[in-house]
Amino acid sequence: MARRSPAAPTSPAAGSPPLAARSTGEIVDAGALKEAVRGARIEGAPRTFTLGLLAMDGAILSSIASPIDTLRIAQRLARVHDPNTALRFHAQIIGARQQPHLGCADGLRIEGVVCGGSDPDVLLVPGYMHGSADELLQRLAQLGPEIELVRAMHARGVAIASTCCGAFVLAEAGLLDGRRATVSWWLDAIFRERYPRVRLDADAMLIEDGPITTAGGSSAVVNYVLKLIAKVAGDDLAQLTARILLVDPDRQSQAPYVSLALRERPRHSLTEKAERYLNETLHAEISVAALAEHCGTSERSLHRHFRAHYGVSPLEHIQHLRVERAKAMLESTLLSFDEIVGRCGYSDVSSFRKLFKRATTMTPQDYRERFRLRPH
Repeated sequence: MARRSPAAPTSPAAGSPPLAARSTGEIVDAGALKEAVRGARIEGAPRTFTLGLLAMDGAILSSIASPIDTLRIAQRLARVHDPNTALRFHAQIIGARQQPHLGCADGLRIEGVVCGGSDPDVLLVPGYMHGSADELLQRLAQLGPEIELVRAMHARGVAIASTCCGAFVLAEAGLLDGRRATVSWWLDAIFRERYPRVRLDADAMLIEDGPITTAGGSSAVVNYVLKLIAKVAGDDLAQLTARILLVDPDRQSQAPYVSLALRERPRHSLTEKAERYLNETLHAEISVAALAEHCGTSERSLHRHFRAHYGVSPLEHIQHLRVERAKAMLESTLLSFDEIVGRCGYSDVSSFRKLFKRATTMTPQDYRERFRLRPH
C-alpha cells in the first residue's frame, strides 16, 4: 500500500523575519506567544498525521511520553495560530500481542494500547531499559512478535523509526542491512559486532536513510519528532514547539556526550590487555608497534581486532582515549589547555586542538564552559 509523503515545509512570507531568528525575549509572555504563533507560517492544508509507538514492556517512559507530548504541544500551537485548523497530530501506542496495556520500566502501566486497525504514518520503536549488554540482548530475544510487526509494517509502506536501543529491533528485523544508522553511543561496539552489515555512525544524533530513521540516545527522539512536525506543518511550527520545550532542534551529534568509560564492549582478553597498557602510558608517546608487542600479537592482527571491536584503527582509538582524558580534565580542573595537552601525551597544542574539535564537534573552551563541574 503506497504511503503519502508528509507535506513540504512552507517558506516564510517575504519580508517577515524567520521564527528561528527572533529572540527568546519576543515570546516571553502569553500575549507575545500568541502574536508569534499567529505570525508564523504554518501549513494550512488539511492534514492528519499519526505517529505509532510500538508497545514493548520495559520501554523507557520518555521514549513514549516525549513524542506524545511534543505532538500535543504542536497541535495546541497550531490551534492558537488558527482555531479552525484542519491539521491533526495523533499518537497511538500499537501492540503486537493483543495486550490492553503497556508496562513501562519500573512498573508504570499505560492503558489504551491499540492492536490492529489502520497503519500509522510512522511507527517509532522506543528504547527499553537494560542494565548491561547481556540484558539488552536477552530482552531482544523475547521480542519476536514486535520484530515481526515492524517487518510487516515496513513491507506495507509504513515509515519506520527508532530511538535509543530500539535500533536493535530494526536491525533484528533486517531493515538496517546496507543502510546508515545510529544508536545510543554507549552501545556502538555491541551493535557493530552483532550487525556488521549496518553502516553505523554512532556519533550522529539522527540518520534518515530512505524510509528508515534512527535516533541516538533517548532525548534524541524529541529532535526526531520536531523534524516530523516540520515536514508536516512547516519549520515555524517545529521551531515554536522546540522553544516551548527548551530543546535545541539543530543538535546533530552525540559526540560531545560520549564517555568511553561508559561504553558497553564485548569482553576479550586482548582488548583488556590493550586498555590497561594504554591507560598506564597515555601521557607518553605510544606507537602501534609497541602496543602490539605488549599484547603479544602482530600489528596486522591488532588492526583487525580494533576494527572489529572498536570500529577504528589502534591509532584512532589512542586518539579517542587522549581526547577523553582531556575532556575529564576540562570538566574537573582549572588547568590551562596547554597543560592538559601535555598530560595527554601531545606536544603540539594546535594539532591536539584540531583533534579535540573533530572528536567532540566543540572547541576545548566551549566544552569546558558547557560541561565543567560546578558547585551546587
